[in-house]
Amino acid sequence: MDARTVYQNLLNWQKETALLGSIAGVLGWDQRVMMPPKGARYRAEQLALLSGMIHQRATDPRVGEWLSQLEQSELTQPPDSETAVNIRQWRRDYAKLTKLPTELVMEFTRVTSLAEKVWEEAREESNFSLFQPHLEQIVRLVREIAERLGYEREPYDALLDEYEQGMTAQEVEQLFEPLRRHTPELVARLQAAPRQPNTDILRRHYPRAAQEAFCRYVAETIGFDWQRGRLDPTVHPFATRLSPGDVRITTRYYEDFLNPSLFGTIHELGHALYEMGLPEEHWGTPMGSSVSLGVHESQSRMWENFVGRSRAFWEFFYPTAQQHFDALKDVALDDFVFAVNAVRPSTIRVEADEVTYNLHILLRFELELALLRGDLQVADLPAAWNERFKAYMGFEPPNDAEGVLQDVHWSGGMIGYFPTYTLGNLFAAQLFEAAERDLGDLHAQFRKGEFTPLLEWLRTNIHQQGQRYPAKELIQRVTGEPPSAEPLLRYFERKFLPLYGLA
Repeated sequence: MDARTVYQNLLNWQKETALLGSIAGVLGWDQRVMMPPKGARYRAEQLALLSGMIHQRATDPRVGEWLSQLEQSELTQPPDSETAVNIRQWRRDYAKLTKLPTELVMEFTRVTSLAEKVWEEAREESNFSLFQPHLEQIVRLVREIAERLGYEREPYDALLDEYEQGMTAQEVEQLFEPLRRHTPELVARLQAAPRQPNTDILRRHYPRAAQEAFCRYVAETIGFDWQRGRLDPTVHPFATRLSPGDVRITTRYYEDFLNPSLFGTIHELGHALYEMGLPEEHWGTPMGSSVSLGVHESQSRMWENFVGRSRAFWEFFYPTAQQHFDALKDVALDDFVFAVNAVRPSTIRVEADEVTYNLHILLRFELELALLRGDLQVADLPAAWNERFKAYMGFEPPNDAEGVLQDVHWSGGMIGYFPTYTLGNLFAAQLFEAAERDLGDLHAQFRKGEFTPLLEWLRTNIHQQGQRYPAKELIQRVTGEPPSAEPLLRYFERKFLPLYGLA
């Protein structure tokens, strides 16, 4: 059989596997958005069955045989060609998945599916003890997964590699170190500044219907395609692509606080724009998939913060916001912009300001490392959380709901995921600088409601590349520099010192 025929066989097989994955995605979306609570046990079984079927297909011996034949063919050259990229990444996935028994994959899916509903209850009651036995099971399972996958230095590397290919805990620590050194000092300077924002204006009455309408308007203006997407409410916002023609985002609404829905929508919109920008003809293959969670997060954080919290953005959108919300009728543009850019240590990560946000991630990264190394037991997690939180923020969370129970990730077994958020911030700063070099004054474009130039630049340089290059190499190619914290620190200085009257 010639190489092209073998490749087509493998391609067809992988696309069918991707279809099964998209069915699991629909069930997962429904579980988090629409499903009644008593459906949790049966949904866990449904997802476990599907995950087992997907794993069996992904590890079928024929996949290995096809890959072995293709790796000896001309389709692996040049290395960045579409066929070569797909063969390389399929081999990587196959090598990993064949190390995991189907029974383990099904158990992991069943345990995490049940754990998410228990986590919701535990957070509602602010009672970590409800969630503790489930998290203990999850930590046991991810340790087993890490051991089976293998690693050079420590178990965490095997888990991190699932989300950020080729990245190690040691590299993350080195990249984060400048933030660990400089962030507390900057926060202290801003808190002691003579000018301070009035954030009470964001805590007025904002009717849910008006929030929904304004969020939809913002999303559409930036570039969200309603023929291929939808926006729904949920407990913990997320974005998911079920197919090239079906990309869904979620947000949450509080009538006494504008930020969660507004910036949550823009954040998830950034994820959705990446998914909508991936090459449709390559759906179900590595060339049609996002390269890493760090790069994915760079898209959401760029649109949320570098664009959505900029003064130029609000010069365009603020008149419409005032039409939607009576609460803003007496608020000057500068006061609103200052309020949405307030830097104040707070308990909730998803509502944190740009500067302190990375401290939330450092906290989680350090706790996950300790859990995986065996230096911290799950039962001791709330106390360890509070202790580290106080060291970074200066105060302790008032309860578990605002502390150790606030994130959905651990209930889903996503240990190793959190560092990608700060990697996303670092990548976003580098990419935004590069986009400005190529496109000129982006803020001048935002003032006129022109977001297409930036979106098209991202589609060309990031989205359309799929998994052609690993994340670190992609950032280097697009920006001319390896990943670094320096652009983000420069951005903080340029943005926040003038706002607070310090420059």
